Amino acid sequence: MKLYILKRLLLMIPTLFGIMLITFSVTQFVPGGPVEQMISQLRDNGPHGETRGRGSFGYRGDKGLDPQQIEELKVLYGFDKPATERFINMVKNYARFNLGESYFHHSSVFGLIVQKLPVSMSLGLWTFFIVYFTCIPLGIKKAMRDGSVFDVTTSTIILVGYAVPGFMLGLALLVLLGGGGFLDLFPLRGLISDNWDELSWFGKITDYLWHITLPVISSVVGSFAVMTLLTKNSFIEEIRKQYVTTARAKGLSENSVLYKHVFRNAILPLVTAFPSQFIMAFFSGSLLIETIFSLDGLGLLSYNSVIQRDYPVVLGTLYLITLLGLLAKLITDISYVLIDPRIQFDALNN
Repeated sequence: MKLYILKRLLLMIPTLFGIMLITFSVTQFVPGGPVEQMISQLRDNGPHGETRGRGSFGYRGDKGLDPQQIEELKVLYGFDKPATERFINMVKNYARFNLGESYFHHSSVFGLIVQKLPVSMSLGLWTFFIVYFTCIPLGIKKAMRDGSVFDVTTSTIILVGYAVPGFMLGLALLVLLGGGGFLDLFPLRGLISDNWDELSWFGKITDYLWHITLPVISSVVGSFAVMTLLTKNSFIEEIRKQYVTTARAKGLSENSVLYKHVFRNAILPLVTAFPSQFIMAFFSGSLLIETIFSLDGLGLLSYNSVIQRDYPVVLGTLYLITLLGLLAKLITDISYVLIDPRIQFDALNN
């Protein structure tokens, strides 16, 4: 087990390096870099400068500006150094978890992530727990009543929910329940009210739940179908196996067959995915949901960073999320072995 874990950890290094190298290379050819944007702002030619730029090097549209001022801008954003040197410095800093400083927020990238994390974490964790604790019992119920009216009805409902995009559902909920012309039951924006500090602890909990309800509903509805049908199919597959027929022939009750024999085998694919899904729930920022409900989370931060060419934020968040994703995948593999002794690491190595 230790050897397998060591191999997986060592494989993360070239994987991370390759992803960061590709992303860094792409940023060198994207027009409208931070220096170009600043030049355009100085010349009053718009905030982005796409019409004048050709990337972070070889500027057009800098005529009429002091060359020394342009060089100072390059030094300010670090573009006075060759791309290879900047990439090597970035890798060294990332190895020490120094993600750099944002060009436009004038604060550390790690600090920005921590600042925006509570919003995305709220959405992600609520969605994660609601989906898991609703879909697993529902999937088991559907498997036990496969082909019944209940099964067909619930499948139709969750598939309709899966077909409706989350942002469209969010807009509909705002119109219907957020004071958009019908009922004014929920707030239109934000995660907490302006008078949050003045509320009691019970008032703060109520206020938070009041604000988070519509965003969570918008995020959850589309996630029900996959988990529910995965649970149902997993249980149906186990129910049709020979050992279940044998257990029934011995006179065991349906509940005994289900929870003592079928459950522990059918639940394996769901339980083993639990650690990775739980970890990634902290960073599951949704741009459209956060934009619709005016939630300042990681999704909105990532989008604005791409638009503003805030490369330290783009690369820093990508590095951190990729690293956590790789670790979550390793935890998932380890969970398989811990839960099911039939799976051995020697087999996984082959």
